[in-house]
Amino acid sequence: MNPLLNHLKPYPFARLREAMQGIDAPEGVTPIHLQIGEPKHPTPKVITDALTASLHELEKYPLTAGLHELRQACAEWVARRYDGLSLNPDNEILPVLGSREALFSFIQTVLNPASDDPKPVVISPNPFYQIYEGATILGGGEIHFANCPAPSFNPDWSSLPEDVWQRTKVLIVCSPNNPSGSVLQLEDWKEIFDLQDKYGFVIASDECYSEIYFDGNKPIGGLQAAAQLGRGTRNIVMFTSLSKRSNVPGLRSGFVAGDAELLKNFLLYRTYHGSAMSIPVQRASIAAWNDEEHVIDNRRLYQEKFDRVIPILQQAFDVKLPDASFYIWLKVPDGDDLAFTRNLWQKAAIQVLPGRFLARDTEQGNPGEGYVRIALVADVESCVKAAETMVALYRR
Repeated sequence: MNPLLNHLKPYPFARLREAMQGIDAPEGVTPIHLQIGEPKHPTPKVITDALTASLHELEKYPLTAGLHELRQACAEWVARRYDGLSLNPDNEILPVLGSREALFSFIQTVLNPASDDPKPVVISPNPFYQIYEGATILGGGEIHFANCPAPSFNPDWSSLPEDVWQRTKVLIVCSPNNPSGSVLQLEDWKEIFDLQDKYGFVIASDECYSEIYFDGNKPIGGLQAAAQLGRGTRNIVMFTSLSKRSNVPGLRSGFVAGDAELLKNFLLYRTYHGSAMSIPVQRASIAAWNDEEHVIDNRRLYQEKFDRVIPILQQAFDVKLPDASFYIWLKVPDGDDLAFTRNLWQKAAIQVLPGRFLARDTEQGNPGEGYVRIALVADVESCVKAAETMVALYRR
């Protein structure tokens, strides 16, 4: 077996299951599950119709690079979404099986532990999406974390020492952020680009929550920020997905865009990896990227949840509307996020995720401790009921 597998850490939800062993929810109470960021809104008909209409194309082998029509649809969406940002669908767009598998495999194509001495570094925000860490470990690299403290919850890049920056091969950016929902502004991207100019790393921009925002405040994307600051796509790639945008987590569809040379090598890797998207899924993806009505409706549903839930929670908790995403990053009253999580389940059958499970200990502490992540993925009334119950338990 690959000995690096022994260095992988349990996934947050495995840790949650272990932590909840022996703690039972009250009998007769319907559980409300808010711990996993799995969209529950109905899949739009425009997508399911395109999928079923193309099932006969399962008889064909798909190309790893995908259909030109899909890459074109992705490029056109980028232009609409990011103020005319122009990408070449032939070499700056690559369909992937969701952002999760793409982030995992991309990091491994950039790291070169055989020739890099000392060990190559990947820098991640903290809290973070655990795929970043797993990809780094299995790629033979070393991960370092930039904590995301309150009140901005943006990474404190200055907390990392010079010797770490000098070894850095990949900087991972997650905006809108999971779990806090914070969004980087243009000046934040300028800081990142200044660091890139100094140290020469690749930027991997995870933007899978970019389409869940409020009051028309569209989050700026990494490639968009680069264009606005007069930079090209060199050494930057963005990752996006239909899972959250279009309520199709089971479709496993997204795309990577940016530096043509990086994508050329990534395509080579994927050709051997066997990660081509089936043609019916590609057809459904084309329909999804070409339609914005269902995305607008999706945002409306999340906006309604936040509009109703946040004022209720503010009666007992220090909490605010995130910049984007469907998460609430809730500061617990007594600072013990694990005890808070256990208490909610035992007394009210409400499941949330302790923030410490989404973060790692650093010299500056564990930035997830004292917070819980609440995913507003249940229906509106269930989310409202959960908020009211939490306030009843914790209002002083």
